[in-house]
Amino acid sequence: MTDVAIRELVLKVHSRCDLACDHCYVYRHADQSWRRMPPLISEVTLRQVVRRLCEYVREERLPQLAVILHGGEPLLAGPARLRSICAELTRALAPTTDLDLHIHTNGVRLNRAHLEVFREFDVKVGLSLDGDRAANDRHRLDHRGRSSYERVLRGLELLRLPEYRHLFQGLLCTVDVAGDPVLVHDALIGLDPPRIDYLLPHATWDAPPPPGRPGASTPYADWLLEVFDRWEEQGRPVPVRTFDSILSTLRGGPPLTEALGATDDGIAVVDTDGTLTRSDSLKIAYDGAPATGYDVFRHGFREFTERAEAPVRRGGISETCRRCPVLATCGGGLVAHRYSTGRGFDNPSVYCTDLRALIEGIAERITDRSLAPAVTSAGELERARLRLDRALLAGVNAKLAGRAGWDEAWSLLVRLDSDETTAPHLDAVVSHPYLRPSLIRSWDGTADLPRFMAVAAAAALRAGVEATLRWEQPSPLIHLPTLGTVRLSRPGQVEFRVGKGDFRVRGGEPSAGTDDSPPALHSWRPLTSLSLAHGPRLLIDDADPGRDCFSAVVTPLLDPGTLDAFRSRLRNAYGLLDQREPGWWQSVNAPAATTITPLTAGAGLRLGACGSGALGVAVDIEPEEFVRELPRLGRRGRLAALREVVDLHLPGSPAGPLLDLASEYVGRAARPSPEAGPARILADRVLRDLAGLPPRELTENGTYVADELRAEWTALHD
Repeated sequence: MTDVAIRELVLKVHSRCDLACDHCYVYRHADQSWRRMPPLISEVTLRQVVRRLCEYVREERLPQLAVILHGGEPLLAGPARLRSICAELTRALAPTTDLDLHIHTNGVRLNRAHLEVFREFDVKVGLSLDGDRAANDRHRLDHRGRSSYERVLRGLELLRLPEYRHLFQGLLCTVDVAGDPVLVHDALIGLDPPRIDYLLPHATWDAPPPPGRPGASTPYADWLLEVFDRWEEQGRPVPVRTFDSILSTLRGGPPLTEALGATDDGIAVVDTDGTLTRSDSLKIAYDGAPATGYDVFRHGFREFTERAEAPVRRGGISETCRRCPVLATCGGGLVAHRYSTGRGFDNPSVYCTDLRALIEGIAERITDRSLAPAVTSAGELERARLRLDRALLAGVNAKLAGRAGWDEAWSLLVRLDSDETTAPHLDAVVSHPYLRPSLIRSWDGTADLPRFMAVAAAAALRAGVEATLRWEQPSPLIHLPTLGTVRLSRPGQVEFRVGKGDFRVRGGEPSAGTDDSPPALHSWRPLTSLSLAHGPRLLIDDADPGRDCFSAVVTPLLDPGTLDAFRSRLRNAYGLLDQREPGWWQSVNAPAATTITPLTAGAGLRLGACGSGALGVAVDIEPEEFVRELPRLGRRGRLAALREVVDLHLPGSPAGPLLDLASEYVGRAARPSPEAGPARILADRVLRDLAGLPPRELTENGTYVADELRAEWTALHD
């Protein structure tokens, strides 16, 4: 059983297809349930699906639900029927959740009538194509044995027209190692898709994949690595979901595809007769593998998620997989690919050796082994992190270019950057740790225009440069990073005028036919800071919307008395640290915090997930606890900062956690306390484990850090 909420519903609107692809999981594998399905979903079944979905969205309070129109070939339903399906789904669900409509098609019948329906309801279109004509026609022929290639290209030409281009979701290509990988990839890239997804052909241990090139032990990995090399050579012109998922998980991020590490628990399938099943890919295992015995006429979606047995429970990974060093990235592969008659799904993937070779091949390719200045110099590390933030900001510009008000803001940022007297002020804003989450989200998704308009305003205000910026502000609060918070009388169109050391805010004209007054400046609350006997001032930020990046609760805005008491605690804590460890700030592991955020009582000291520049401190922190914990956080923060800008080891290598443990234990051993003795023993053990790793696991950067730790540990015995 599973109680994971449905995030994606596959709705079968037609159960037949106009192609006869020989690798199709619906028609050419073990499960033949399509033969019992009505060709077209009925009005009665659709209404019941929608009713059940409405119930489920309300019960679970789902903020978003993706519905994928599928088949068979969904375009066989015809434009009129597809329109009525989209209209029914939108009418019922759009008022209560963010409905995200998609359709997956072979593209053979795609025409303007379909695309007008999809434009009306903002239906994103994913399309299957296996590369160039030769590669595509090896498998994707119609029932008369004719090529589908030209017909698909005609549909694609329409989809790529300016009026429909925003609906184009991407291309899905099933790998055939008999084809030339570079020709296939270049053919797909030449169609200018927004995304490509390469899929391994469906196979199990009972029905193995087609053999590869003679003598190749990992033919599918070899093929995909050639594509990866070409993609890299081209500058990664479009996202490739298979590669992006591997790159994400190798760096500790989430899996991005069901085929590599992601579970399919959040997916439900409704067939044309209303039956509820698991992921369609299970059809390759055995007849009835996706079946659950549930349907929308007798059961709701909550009952389905709570009671319907999944073929593999969450976390159900074979013992072979549990011992594998690439498990975090591979995830055991697609569940269906693990099946065998004797052991069910308790196997590694039938593509196990290929998946490992692919992951390790990509890990090696993306690892820079040369020694970087950031490892040997704290100043170089700070500059490297700033370069990363600047690169992320350039990505924001690519996302926001052309949006109302942004081009003026970007021109202002470029002007500030080009003047050596104002550039440091821009750097201070861009490197503010609580801006980092917004920068990263913009890289992967949609940039928050008001947030970055406020960034431009803050940089200009700090630099004392005159500027006027206008934008639509969705909330009454405008937070200027590193400076403070503007409160408006209400949201709306604002004009932000910056002078030398001052600013004014006024609203735009009220909308025609309304009595609403334009937004006006209600109040200004500047941030405060803390001066230390050494180094720059530390900003105390209890207001930035990005500060909620700690594994503890941040406080709301502090009143003046509480804020003064907090600053006094911090001053006493740093004073005690100066007494106990004079010159601590000169250590290579000294905390690089630029910004402190108050946390709720009892939270202690925390590093922020937003970067080593952020330090969370409980409002009731005791100086003794501060002195004890800050050096530990400094060590962790340095390793975290280094990992942002250099490669210490192969991604996914056991060297990563060993470096963390070695740094932690050496740090504990270096401080007088009852735990120092046990920490020395543990540090010795972990450093030996590090030394015993194959040389390729550590880069020169990682070797430098490991040698630093060994030297520090050795000095403890002298």
